[in-house]
This record gives sequence, C-alpha cells and structure tokens, in this order.
Amino acid sequence: MVKMRGPRFKQCRRLGLNVCGHPKAMNRAKKGTSRADRKLSDYGRQLLEKQRLRAYYGVMEKQFRRYVEKAMDSPRLTNEVLVEFLECRLDNLVYRMGFASSSRQARQMVNHGHILVNGKKVDRPSFKVKVEDELSLREKSQQVGMFKENFQEGNGFNLPYIEMNVDKFTGKLTSMPNRKDVPIEINDQLVVEFYSR
Repeated sequence: MVKMRGPRFKQCRRLGLNVCGHPKAMNRAKKGTSRADRKLSDYGRQLLEKQRLRAYYGVMEKQFRRYVEKAMDSPRLTNEVLVEFLECRLDNLVYRMGFASSSRQARQMVNHGHILVNGKKVDRPSFKVKVEDELSLREKSQQVGMFKENFQEGNGFNLPYIEMNVDKFTGKLTSMPNRKDVPIEINDQLVVEFYSR
C-alpha cells in the first residue's frame, strides 16, 4: 500500500503535522525546527494554520475553499462546522475507525472500492458520511491480511462519535463530531480569519 515518504511526507514534517497517524506526532520533537516556531506576522500564522489543516486532511485548495464557504453559510461557529465537514469525509472516517493505518492508505482503500457505506460501494474519498451511516469492509477485502490486521489490532481512534464492531468489520458514525473530541491540534479560528480577509 502507501509508503509514507516522498514530497507529502516532507511537506507534513515542514508544517509540523501528524504524518503517520498519531496525534502526538503533531508535537514537534525539537523546538526551532518548524516554520511554526519562527516569528510570523498575523497573516503568516493564519496561512500556516490553513496549510496545516489542509495538509492534515489531504484536501486540495479549491475543495478546501468550498468547505470554508459552506461553513461560513452556517449559523453555527464557522471553525467548528469546518472541522465537522472535514471529519465526516469518508476517507477520514475509514482512517479514524482503523480500517487503514494512515490517512493516505484510507484514501486508497476508498478509491479502490474496498469500503461499503450502508452496504453500497462508494469510491469517492470526499463522500459526506451522515449520522447512523455504517461503514464496512467489502467481504472480499476482509480476507486481505493487512486490512484484517489494521482493524483487529485496534489501530483506530477511540472517539465518542464512532462505534466499531470488530467481529463484523463495521463501524458507525453515531453522532456529529464535537470539535473538542477531534484529535487535531490546530487553531482553526485562524483558518477562518484567513478566509475572512
């Protein structure tokens, strides 16, 4: 599957991002090695946080801007709605539930048709998963050793809005993600300020 090396790996390290799927990897090991440690202007801090959030979810700029515009139209807090939209993407939930060991691997699994949503094949990583939607590993894919290991060894995140059934290779989104429960260390308010200029 996907090797975590190459340009994206370097980009994530430069931005001080989680590159292999563990939230604590977002804390830099040494101070002074990241762009975030340098003295930045207000615009520079906003731009950096926007790039970090975009890189974390692996979304292109045009698509990310659409998420921001939709979030701004919502009557609720824009930054919370934005993270909620990103968190409910199919590729992200596949990763959160532990079907894949990295977000890149999750995206590849979705693209290759290994994931079913409510029993139907969905191969769009940006598909918006709704509350009570059930994600499952295709029957044929349950025989693949790597997928079995990922799910059964508990590589997923223990999050209050996700419910998993290891025996049946299924997971369910039980409620909309609350911002404080989402395991990303990004100041999303700065992202909203960046697009509000």
